[in-house]
Amino acid sequence: MALRIPRLNYQHLLYFWAVVRTGSLRQACEELRLSAPTVSAQLRTFEERIGEKLLTKSGRRLVPTETGRLVFTYAEEIFGLGSDLLNALAQRPTHRPLRLAVGVDDVVPKEIARRLLEGVLSLNHPVQLVCREGTLPHLLALLQVHELDVVISDAPATPSLNIRSHNHLLGSCAEAWMATPALASKLQGAFPKSLDGVPMLLPTDDTAIRSALDQWLDKHGVRPFVVGEFEDYALLREFARHGRGVAPVPEVLAEQFREESGLVVLGTAGNVRAQFYAISTERKVKHPAVIAIQEKAAGLFGG
Repeated sequence: MALRIPRLNYQHLLYFWAVVRTGSLRQACEELRLSAPTVSAQLRTFEERIGEKLLTKSGRRLVPTETGRLVFTYAEEIFGLGSDLLNALAQRPTHRPLRLAVGVDDVVPKEIARRLLEGVLSLNHPVQLVCREGTLPHLLALLQVHELDVVISDAPATPSLNIRSHNHLLGSCAEAWMATPALASKLQGAFPKSLDGVPMLLPTDDTAIRSALDQWLDKHGVRPFVVGEFEDYALLREFARHGRGVAPVPEVLAEQFREESGLVVLGTAGNVRAQFYAISTERKVKHPAVIAIQEKAAGLFGG
Protein backbone atom coordinates (compact mmCIF):
# COMPACT_ATOMS: atom_id res chain seq x y z
CA MET A 1 0.00 0.00 0.00
CA ALA A 2 1.43 3.37 -1.05
CA LEU A 3 2.37 5.78 1.72
CA ARG A 4 0.20 8.89 1.61
CA ILE A 5 2.15 12.02 2.56
CA PRO A 6 0.29 15.34 2.97
CA ARG A 7 1.51 17.70 0.25
CA LEU A 8 2.52 21.29 1.00
CA ASN A 9 2.41 23.85 -1.79
CA TYR A 10 5.85 25.45 -1.43
CA GLN A 11 4.97 28.18 -3.91
CA HIS A 12 2.19 29.32 -1.57
CA LEU A 13 4.62 29.12 1.34
CA LEU A 14 7.08 31.30 -0.57
CA TYR A 15 4.40 33.96 -1.18
CA PHE A 16 3.44 33.94 2.50
CA TRP A 17 7.11 34.12 3.57
CA ALA A 18 7.73 37.10 1.29
CA VAL A 19 4.70 39.02 2.62
CA VAL A 20 5.68 38.47 6.27
CA ARG A 21 9.31 39.48 5.65
CA THR A 22 8.38 42.69 3.87
CA GLY A 23 5.24 43.42 5.90
CA SER A 24 3.63 44.59 2.68
CA LEU A 25 1.74 42.87 -0.11
CA ARG A 26 3.01 45.48 -2.57
CA GLN A 27 6.69 44.97 -1.67
CA ALA A 28 6.28 41.20 -1.73
CA CYS A 29 4.75 41.42 -5.21
CA GLU A 30 7.70 43.52 -6.38
CA GLU A 31 10.12 40.89 -5.06
CA LEU A 32 8.15 38.03 -6.58
CA ARG A 33 7.42 39.93 -9.79
CA LEU A 34 3.75 38.99 -9.57
CA SER A 35 0.55 41.03 -9.48
CA ALA A 36 -1.22 41.75 -6.20
CA PRO A 37 -4.44 39.91 -7.22
CA THR A 38 -2.40 36.80 -8.06
CA VAL A 39 -0.54 36.75 -4.75
CA SER A 40 -3.69 37.59 -2.75
CA ALA A 41 -5.60 34.73 -4.38
CA GLN A 42 -2.77 32.27 -3.70
CA LEU A 43 -2.54 33.38 -0.06
CA ARG A 44 -6.28 32.79 0.39
CA THR A 45 -5.88 29.32 -1.10
CA PHE A 46 -2.96 28.67 1.26
CA GLU A 47 -5.03 29.74 4.30
CA GLU A 48 -7.89 27.50 3.18
CA ARG A 49 -5.48 24.58 2.89
CA ILE A 50 -4.00 25.30 6.33
CA GLY A 51 -7.48 25.82 7.75
CA GLU A 52 -6.62 28.97 9.69
CA LYS A 53 -6.06 32.68 9.16
CA LEU A 54 -2.33 33.39 8.71
CA LEU A 55 -2.20 37.16 8.18
CA THR A 56 -3.88 40.17 9.70
CA LYS A 57 -3.56 43.94 9.31
CA SER A 58 -1.73 46.09 11.84
CA GLY A 59 -1.94 49.68 10.66
CA ARG A 60 -0.55 49.66 7.13
CA ARG A 61 1.40 46.45 7.60
CA LEU A 62 0.45 42.81 7.22
CA VAL A 63 1.56 40.79 10.22
CA PRO A 64 1.27 37.07 10.94
CA THR A 65 -1.32 35.65 13.32
CA GLU A 66 -0.22 33.22 16.03
CA THR A 67 -0.53 30.36 13.54
CA GLY A 68 1.14 32.53 10.92
CA ARG A 69 4.16 33.04 13.18
CA LEU A 70 4.50 29.27 13.53
CA VAL A 71 4.28 28.79 9.77
CA PHE A 72 6.81 31.60 9.20
CA THR A 73 9.30 29.96 11.59
CA TYR A 74 9.21 26.78 9.52
CA ALA A 75 9.37 28.78 6.27
CA GLU A 76 12.57 30.46 7.47
CA GLU A 77 14.13 27.06 8.09
CA ILE A 78 12.88 25.58 4.80
CA PHE A 79 14.16 28.38 2.59
CA GLY A 80 17.35 28.61 4.61
CA LEU A 81 17.98 24.92 3.88
CA GLY A 82 17.16 25.61 0.24
CA SER A 83 19.90 28.24 0.19
CA ASP A 84 22.34 25.78 1.76
CA LEU A 85 21.43 23.22 -0.91
CA LEU A 86 22.13 25.66 -3.73
CA ASN A 87 25.45 26.61 -2.17
CA ALA A 88 26.43 22.96 -1.75
CA LEU A 89 25.57 22.22 -5.39
CA ALA A 90 27.55 25.26 -6.53
CA GLN A 91 30.68 23.85 -4.91
CA ARG A 92 30.57 20.37 -6.49
CA PRO A 93 33.31 19.57 -9.02
CA THR A 94 31.87 20.09 -12.47
CA HIS A 95 32.93 21.00 -15.98
CA ARG A 96 30.26 23.67 -16.11
CA PRO A 97 31.23 27.27 -15.21
CA LEU A 98 30.67 28.24 -11.59
CA ARG A 99 27.91 30.87 -11.55
CA LEU A 100 28.14 33.87 -9.24
CA ALA A 101 25.34 36.43 -9.15
CA VAL A 102 26.57 39.62 -7.46
CA GLY A 103 24.55 42.66 -6.46
CA VAL A 104 26.58 45.89 -6.35
CA ASP A 105 25.13 48.75 -4.33
CA ASP A 106 24.83 51.92 -6.45
CA VAL A 107 27.02 53.86 -4.03
CA VAL A 108 30.01 51.50 -4.24
CA PRO A 109 32.64 52.97 -6.59
CA LYS A 110 32.75 50.90 -9.78
CA GLU A 111 36.55 50.83 -9.56
CA ILE A 112 36.41 49.11 -6.15
CA ALA A 113 33.74 46.66 -7.30
CA ARG A 114 35.85 45.79 -10.34
CA ARG A 115 38.97 45.20 -8.26
CA LEU A 116 37.11 42.96 -5.81
CA LEU A 117 35.56 40.91 -8.61
CA GLU A 118 38.92 40.44 -10.34
CA GLY A 119 39.58 37.69 -7.80
CA VAL A 120 36.53 35.79 -9.04
CA LEU A 121 37.71 35.79 -12.65
CA SER A 122 41.18 34.64 -11.55
CA LEU A 123 39.94 31.33 -10.09
CA ASN A 124 41.24 28.12 -11.64
CA HIS A 125 37.66 27.06 -12.30
CA PRO A 126 35.76 28.98 -15.03
CA VAL A 127 33.21 31.42 -13.59
CA GLN A 128 30.11 32.95 -15.10
CA LEU A 129 29.81 36.33 -13.39
CA VAL A 130 26.40 38.04 -13.31
CA CYS A 131 26.32 41.59 -11.90
CA ARG A 132 23.29 43.61 -10.93
CA GLU A 133 23.20 47.14 -9.56
CA GLY A 134 20.60 48.86 -7.41
CA THR A 135 19.77 50.18 -3.97
CA LEU A 136 20.69 48.08 -0.95
CA PRO A 137 17.06 47.20 0.01
CA HIS A 138 16.31 46.07 -3.55
CA LEU A 139 19.47 43.95 -3.78
CA LEU A 140 18.87 42.35 -0.38
CA ALA A 141 15.36 41.40 -1.49
CA LEU A 142 16.90 39.58 -4.47
CA LEU A 143 19.44 37.96 -2.15
CA GLN A 144 16.63 36.68 0.06
CA VAL A 145 14.89 34.87 -2.82
CA HIS A 146 18.26 33.49 -3.99
CA GLU A 147 18.49 35.51 -7.20
CA LEU A 148 21.83 36.82 -5.88
CA ASP A 149 24.64 34.96 -4.12
CA VAL A 150 26.21 38.02 -2.50
CA VAL A 151 25.73 41.80 -2.27
CA ILE A 152 28.65 44.24 -2.15
CA SER A 153 27.79 47.41 -0.26
CA ASP A 154 29.33 50.31 1.66
CA ALA A 155 27.00 49.59 4.59
CA PRO A 156 25.90 46.48 6.47
CA ALA A 157 22.38 45.11 6.27
CA THR A 158 20.46 46.22 9.37
CA PRO A 159 17.65 44.46 11.27
CA SER A 160 15.27 47.25 10.20
CA LEU A 161 15.37 45.83 6.64
CA ASN A 162 13.74 42.66 8.03
CA ILE A 163 15.85 40.41 5.81
CA ARG A 164 17.75 37.32 6.95
CA SER A 165 21.38 38.01 6.05
CA HIS A 166 24.90 38.17 7.43
CA ASN A 167 27.48 40.96 7.05
CA HIS A 168 31.11 40.20 6.24
CA LEU A 169 33.44 43.22 6.47
CA LEU A 170 35.75 43.22 3.46
CA GLY A 171 37.84 46.14 4.61
CA SER A 172 38.04 49.89 5.00
CA CYS A 173 40.16 52.81 3.86
CA ALA A 174 40.56 56.53 4.49
CA GLU A 175 38.79 59.17 2.41
CA ALA A 176 40.94 61.59 0.41
CA TRP A 177 39.70 64.99 -0.80
CA MET A 178 40.62 65.46 -4.47
CA ALA A 179 40.24 68.20 -7.06
CA THR A 180 41.63 69.29 -10.41
CA PRO A 181 44.95 71.20 -10.24
CA ALA A 182 43.14 74.32 -11.50
CA LEU A 183 40.60 74.21 -8.67
CA ALA A 184 43.26 73.26 -6.10
CA SER A 185 45.31 76.34 -7.05
CA LYS A 186 42.40 78.60 -6.09
CA LEU A 187 42.10 77.26 -2.53
CA GLN A 188 43.29 79.60 0.19
CA GLY A 189 44.74 78.80 3.58
CA ALA A 190 45.77 75.51 5.13
CA PHE A 191 43.83 72.29 4.71
CA PRO A 192 41.11 71.59 5.83
CA LYS A 193 40.05 75.22 6.34
CA SER A 194 40.85 75.71 2.65
CA LEU A 195 37.69 73.71 1.85
CA ASP A 196 35.40 76.29 3.45
CA GLY A 197 32.94 77.67 0.90
CA VAL A 198 34.52 75.71 -1.95
CA PRO A 199 32.24 73.91 -4.48
CA MET A 200 31.88 70.35 -3.24
CA LEU A 201 30.61 67.10 -4.76
CA LEU A 202 29.31 64.61 -2.20
CA PRO A 203 27.56 61.24 -1.98
CA THR A 204 23.82 61.51 -1.25
CA ASP A 205 22.81 61.99 2.38
CA ASP A 206 21.35 58.47 2.65
CA THR A 207 24.76 56.83 2.21
CA ALA A 208 26.90 55.49 5.05
CA ILE A 209 29.94 57.62 4.24
CA ARG A 210 28.04 60.92 3.93
CA SER A 211 27.13 61.10 7.60
CA ALA A 212 30.78 60.61 8.62
CA LEU A 213 31.96 63.24 6.13
CA ASP A 214 29.35 65.75 7.34
CA GLN A 215 30.51 65.26 10.93
CA TRP A 216 34.14 65.72 9.90
CA LEU A 217 33.36 68.95 8.00
CA ASP A 218 31.36 70.28 10.95
CA LYS A 219 34.14 69.40 13.41
CA HIS A 220 36.64 71.46 11.38
CA GLY A 221 34.28 74.37 10.89
CA VAL A 222 34.05 73.80 7.14
CA ARG A 223 30.80 74.96 5.55
CA PRO A 224 30.57 73.10 2.25
CA PHE A 225 29.03 74.72 -0.82
CA VAL A 226 27.41 71.53 -2.09
CA VAL A 227 26.94 71.81 -5.84
CA GLY A 228 26.06 68.15 -6.42
CA GLU A 229 25.03 64.96 -4.59
CA PHE A 230 25.41 61.58 -6.27
CA GLU A 231 24.40 57.97 -5.70
CA ASP A 232 26.63 56.86 -8.56
CA TYR A 233 30.34 57.38 -7.82
CA ALA A 234 31.21 57.19 -11.51
CA LEU A 235 29.09 60.29 -12.18
CA LEU A 236 30.55 62.07 -9.15
CA ARG A 237 34.04 61.46 -10.54
CA GLU A 238 33.08 62.81 -13.95
CA PHE A 239 31.99 66.11 -12.42
CA ALA A 240 35.16 66.22 -10.30
CA ARG A 241 37.29 65.49 -13.38
CA HIS A 242 35.76 68.50 -15.13
CA GLY A 243 36.60 70.78 -12.21
CA ARG A 244 33.07 71.21 -10.85
CA GLY A 245 34.06 70.69 -7.25
CA VAL A 246 36.19 69.01 -4.59
CA ALA A 247 35.26 65.35 -4.09
CA PRO A 248 35.90 62.66 -1.44
CA VAL A 249 37.54 59.55 -2.89
CA PRO A 250 38.41 56.24 -1.16
CA GLU A 251 42.16 56.50 -0.65
CA VAL A 252 42.82 53.17 -2.38
CA LEU A 253 41.59 54.82 -5.59
CA ALA A 254 43.51 58.10 -5.23
CA GLU A 255 46.44 57.04 -7.41
CA GLN A 256 44.12 55.71 -10.13
CA PHE A 257 42.10 58.94 -10.11
CA ARG A 258 45.32 60.94 -10.34
CA GLU A 259 46.56 58.97 -13.34
CA GLU A 260 43.25 58.71 -15.21
CA SER A 261 41.55 61.99 -14.31
CA GLY A 262 44.40 64.30 -13.36
CA LEU A 263 43.01 64.92 -9.87
CA VAL A 264 45.30 65.82 -6.98
CA VAL A 265 44.98 64.99 -3.28
CA LEU A 266 44.30 67.97 -1.02
CA GLY A 267 44.31 65.99 2.22
CA THR A 268 42.47 63.18 4.00
CA ALA A 269 39.31 63.30 6.09
CA GLY A 270 40.96 62.38 9.38
CA ASN A 271 39.55 59.21 10.91
CA VAL A 272 36.68 58.91 8.42
CA ARG A 273 36.77 55.43 6.92
CA ALA A 274 34.92 54.09 3.90
CA GLN A 275 33.83 50.54 4.69
CA PHE A 276 32.83 47.78 2.31
CA TYR A 277 30.84 44.64 3.04
CA ALA A 278 29.94 41.36 1.40
CA ILE A 279 26.39 40.48 2.49
CA SER A 280 25.22 36.89 2.15
CA THR A 281 22.60 34.53 3.54
CA GLU A 282 25.42 32.45 5.04
CA ARG A 283 26.87 33.08 8.47
CA LYS A 284 30.09 31.46 7.25
CA VAL A 285 30.91 32.04 3.59
CA LYS A 286 31.40 28.80 1.64
CA HIS A 287 30.97 29.83 -1.98
CA PRO A 288 34.50 29.67 -3.51
CA ALA A 289 33.92 32.77 -5.64
CA VAL A 290 32.83 34.80 -2.59
CA ILE A 291 35.90 33.56 -0.72
CA ALA A 292 37.96 34.84 -3.66
CA ILE A 293 36.34 38.27 -3.21
CA GLN A 294 37.32 38.26 0.47
CA GLU A 295 40.90 37.31 -0.38
CA LYS A 296 41.09 40.07 -3.00
CA ALA A 297 39.74 42.56 -0.45
CA ALA A 298 42.47 41.60 2.03
CA GLY A 299 45.07 42.63 -0.54
CA LEU A 300 43.22 45.76 -1.60
CA PHE A 301 42.55 47.13 1.89
CA GLY A 302 45.61 45.68 3.59
CA GLY A 303 43.57 43.45 5.91
